[in-house]
Amino acid sequence: MVVFLGIDGGGTGCRAAVADSAGTILGLGAAGPANVNTDVTGTFANIMTATRQALSGHTIAETDLVAVLGLAGANISAAVDHLHQMLPFARTRIVTDAVTAARGALGGADGIVAAMGTGSVFAVQRAGAMRQFGGRGFVLGDQGSGAVLGRTLLAEALRADDGFAPMTPLLVEVLGEFGGIEGIITFGFRARPAEFAALAPRIVQSDDPAARRIFDDAVKEVRGIVETLQAGDRLPLVFLGGLGPSYARHLGELWEIRAPLGSGLDGAVRLALEEA
Repeated sequence: MVVFLGIDGGGTGCRAAVADSAGTILGLGAAGPANVNTDVTGTFANIMTATRQALSGHTIAETDLVAVLGLAGANISAAVDHLHQMLPFARTRIVTDAVTAARGALGGADGIVAAMGTGSVFAVQRAGAMRQFGGRGFVLGDQGSGAVLGRTLLAEALRADDGFAPMTPLLVEVLGEFGGIEGIITFGFRARPAEFAALAPRIVQSDDPAARRIFDDAVKEVRGIVETLQAGDRLPLVFLGGLGPSYARHLGELWEIRAPLGSGLDGAVRLALEEA
């Protein structure tokens, strides 16, 4: 019997599902983070822990599995090649977690997926072919993401304190919380993307003029990205991630907004089945 393994691995955790050729789930497992770019050894260990949990109670060998792994950081080929050499599965395909999330969200249908969380990434599926766009990290990309929104808010507070932008109640509040300009600069040098992203709810949920200006600009940028990815089509749009509903509320009049059909783990299993 051919058995299939789907892995959904992100920066906070890794999930595994084992399925038969009909797509029936035989077992599930979970473990720690699986960002192959930042920690190949830890990613390998967590993949194997989750896989063994999913195989628990079955007499299925790891070496018999046909696997598709959707992993954070899988757009860095050197890290992917290193991990590939470590894995024991019969056949292995490694893609980014954005690809598996998009396949899970869309199933086999054409559409665009915009994953808007701490980071951001976009994917388009046409006639079964999937292509990822963006997802290049907080420093060089992640347009519209929580981390970028938070960073922009802090930058706007600095500009306002210098007199280059209007001061608003939210910016006064932020300057006070961080201890003024020096505190924001110190935070900026040491903070991780998730720490910047913790500020995003104060932008998307606020009527403060600075918050509105920042989020309006982000919505325009995301709108421009989606328009480019549409390439003249009218593909349905699926938003994922914690900020997804906020963007959907602003862009729902332009395109059909659909709920995701399934999860990234569903997408990984589906792709694994297609490897048969």
